[in-house]
Amino acid sequence: MTETYDFLFKFLVIGSAGSGKSCLLHQFIENKFKQDSSHTIGVEFGSRVVMVAGKTVKLQIWDTAGQERFRSVTRSYYRGAAGALLVYDITSRETYNALTNWLTDARTLASPNIVIILCGNKKDLEADREVTFLEASRFAQENELMFLETSALTGENVEEAFLKCARTILNKIESGELDPERMGSGIQYGDTTVRQLRQSPQAGSAQGRDQCNC
Repeated sequence: MTETYDFLFKFLVIGSAGSGKSCLLHQFIENKFKQDSSHTIGVEFGSRVVMVAGKTVKLQIWDTAGQERFRSVTRSYYRGAAGALLVYDITSRETYNALTNWLTDARTLASPNIVIILCGNKKDLEADREVTFLEASRFAQENELMFLETSALTGENVEEAFLKCARTILNKIESGELDPERMGSGIQYGDTTVRQLRQSPQAGSAQGRDQCNC
């Protein structure tokens, strides 16, 4: 059976090694914790279709390696991403201190308009916390990011992080701030939307609208 959806969004999961990026992705896709998680080598991939504000959206998610030696490989995947989860570990100040570099990469290499949500992961390890909610919240505000604390172990706020990011992208499409037809937008129309465009008298020629703009 062919998957039908209104939009496809390209997402990134970025941040330092050990912050729990692969576990967040696994929890979102499989709805369970990844017990035997090791450091990602290069890039891993997952996808899931979700309902967002009455639209069916396919999220195509690229989980990038956090280790410095893979940086040149993973950067090539940034191009044409519509959204990103920027992840740090609340029990590791080192992962938090590296956020500025990851953010610069995302906005430079993906798109200045990329929608980013900051995720303070490992919320379940409260006793080992090194980064306060308030401090991270200020960082998010200063850098115009959305912010949530998540737990890949319990699943808390994991789905909400992806959906919040997708909702913001959808709002920006509807307001005209984001154009799915612009090259490198990280957004493409699904079959449903393309059919509607072709049937619309205002649509004019819809040729090429079903091509990937990633």
